[in-house]
Amino acid sequence: MMSDYYWFEGIPFPAISYQKEILEDIRNKFLVKEEDLLILTYPKSGTHWLIEIVCLIQTRGDPKWIQTVPIWDRSPWLETDIGYLALINKEGPRLISSHLPVHLFFKSFFSSKAKAIYLIRNPRDILVSGYFFYGNTNLVKNPGSLRTYFEWFLKGNGE
Repeated sequence: MMSDYYWFEGIPFPAISYQKEILEDIRNKFLVKEEDLLILTYPKSGTHWLIEIVCLIQTRGDPKWIQTVPIWDRSPWLETDIGYLALINKEGPRLISSHLPVHLFFKSFFSSKAKAIYLIRNPRDILVSGYFFYGNTNLVKNPGSLRTYFEWFLKGNGE
């Protein structure tokens, strides 16, 4: 389990798509704009569903944007390599997704007027969703059994 992650400030991040330097830049240098909208969630809490709903609200129900622009371009994940680079160069109101805990959050947010939506899901549902998702992907080590994944989950040894 440990080899598939690297640890930053007590939080495990998958070894792919995340870099210590970018996480430090996000916390210390990333500037949130007053018109930004942030979607903040724990992994496997329904982030994609919420992004789709917000995008439909922003376009007054017109699905054209959703059908033609990939979700990672509409609402990049701030803490990923690709997402961070996309967001620092993006103009206008930005829709930003993040799984970062508050102690790693960008300092500029706390003094801004940007809006944030924080989605909370029942931890049991997160556990089951995470188990099936990570068990069927090669992004991280396969937990094998639900019991193993449950132990990792309780120890905080997961994304």
